[in-house]
Amino acid sequence: MIENPVDVTKYTDMAIMYISEYGLKIIAAILIFVIGKWAITKIAHFTKMLMQRAHIDQTLVEFAHSIVYFVLLIMVVLASLNTLGINTSSFLAIFGAASLAVGLAIKDSLSNIGAAVIIIIFRPFKIGDTIETGGANGTVKEINLFSTIIEPADKSTIIIPNSSIIGKNITNFSNRKERRIDLIFSISYDSNLKLAKDTLMNIITSDARVLIEPAPLVAVNELTSRSVNLAFKVWVLADNYGTVYFDMLEKVKLAFDEKGISIPVIDGHTN
Repeated sequence: MIENPVDVTKYTDMAIMYISEYGLKIIAAILIFVIGKWAITKIAHFTKMLMQRAHIDQTLVEFAHSIVYFVLLIMVVLASLNTLGINTSSFLAIFGAASLAVGLAIKDSLSNIGAAVIIIIFRPFKIGDTIETGGANGTVKEINLFSTIIEPADKSTIIIPNSSIIGKNITNFSNRKERRIDLIFSISYDSNLKLAKDTLMNIITSDARVLIEPAPLVAVNELTSRSVNLAFKVWVLADNYGTVYFDMLEKVKLAFDEKGISIPVIDGHTN
């Protein structure tokens, strides 16, 4: 049965009306999305390139690049939806609620990310520095968005959340080329104090790794009920700190034994 020509005309008019009303909007929305996505890719890449030229830490560069791309992409999607005549206020409300829920769920991770940005911007330390923080002491091997990885002298791996680092004291041993070795040596009251001080100073002056400036120090630090404690302070290059530290301990023990300088023993342990 052939359909009534009037009905065909009616449906044709309706199709033309919808195409004329929504077709251009759909095309415009698609163009906005495609061109917008191309533009934000270029903008994000340009932002990344500028930060790299400014020698900003690569971790912050990648983080900023991701944030810029994501924020601009949301703006483009909302612009496309507005072009179609869709009310985006409900989407914004849903997105806001979802962001709040996600933020509460990952608040600890977000605090670590915020701490990472602070570390990278203010640079209390950088990769390769020797630091002490969060109960760990070692060389910084990596700073990522969530944690800082430290390698101590035993070559193990310590992973510390960035928020824990920012909330605690940070000692950076690499800010200066020099580093001071602080030791305390105890001698008995029967030992010759002047001989002990001269022996310690001779050990210092005979080691070429010890710096002349700042000047080394050997002095009486404390008089206890059982011993005379001598402060031993020398400056060395930061790279030599570990080897000189242990060498000094051995040299002092051998020199004290040779010269008859006794180290007090209390309950089976040296004081």
